[in-house]
Formats: sequence, C-alpha cells, structure tokens
Amino acid sequence: MQQNMEEVYANYSKQVYKYLFCLTHNRNLAEDLTQETFYIAVKEINKFRGNCKLYVWLCQIAKHLYYKELKKQKKLNVVSIDTLENFNMLLNNTAENDSITRLDIYKKINTLEKKTREIIYLRAIGNFSFKEIGELLNISETLARVTFYRGKLKIKEVNCNEEK
Repeated sequence: MQQNMEEVYANYSKQVYKYLFCLTHNRNLAEDLTQETFYIAVKEINKFRGNCKLYVWLCQIAKHLYYKELKKQKKLNVVSIDTLENFNMLLNNTAENDSITRLDIYKKINTLEKKTREIIYLRAIGNFSFKEIGELLNISETLARVTFYRGKLKIKEVNCNEEK
C-alpha cells in the first residue's frame, strides 16, 4: 500500500466518523467504532483489492461493525434529537410555518423506508455528497439524489396531510 496507516487515518478518520455518526447518532459510539474500524483496517489491509476507493472500503468495515454492535445490544435504530442540527437546512420549506418542530420532522423521517432514511441522514447530518452516498450504499449518484428528493417530498406530504 502506498500510504502508511497513519496517513490513511489522518486522511479518512473524519469521513469514517461522520458516516458512523449518521448510522449511530451517538458521538461516543461513533468514536469507538471509528477506532475499531482503523484497527481492523490495519489487520486486514492485505484484503483491500483496490476496486473501490479506500474510504468506501473503510466505511464498509465501519458499517459491518455497526451492525455487529446493533446485534450485540439488540437495539432499534433510534436517533437522539441532539443530532438534528441540520434538519432545518434539509427541510427549510417544510418548517416555514412554526407549527412543525424538529421532533415532528424526525418522527416523519423515521416512517420512511430504511434506504431512504439512511440517505437522508447521510446527506443532512453527515453532509455527504450524493456521489459519496452512492459509493457508500453501492447505488448510483442519481438514485441517491432522487431518493433524497422523494424522501423530502414524502415528509412534506405527511405534514400537509396532518394540517388538513
């Protein structure tokens, strides 16, 4: 490998952390899993074939660790309200009247199907580009963009239906 692991960590630890934070919505768990991700990467570096970007491979390791952690804790995918700082940006038109709160938006996002929810979290909380989301989820950039847009419409639609 051309880069040593210290350089890899310096270059990609923030991206891996952001990805894990989007999944876990827990700063401490995301930090722990980030460290474990790089520990496994060091041990398994000979398995990296180079057929994807290095950060995508790292995020795949991170995702598997997260799922392993979920099985261990037998938890549902629950998100803390503290992680919703960027939802006003995401749904600026939805929250134009003050009748909808961040908690309402969050509840509506959790009614979406898993893939749509994951894309919304990656985009809104993790600030990942649609291209990066596509690479992380093994879908096209266009599909990531369309799924995000449709998810926003569904949330707005739910809000409009509740007001009637």
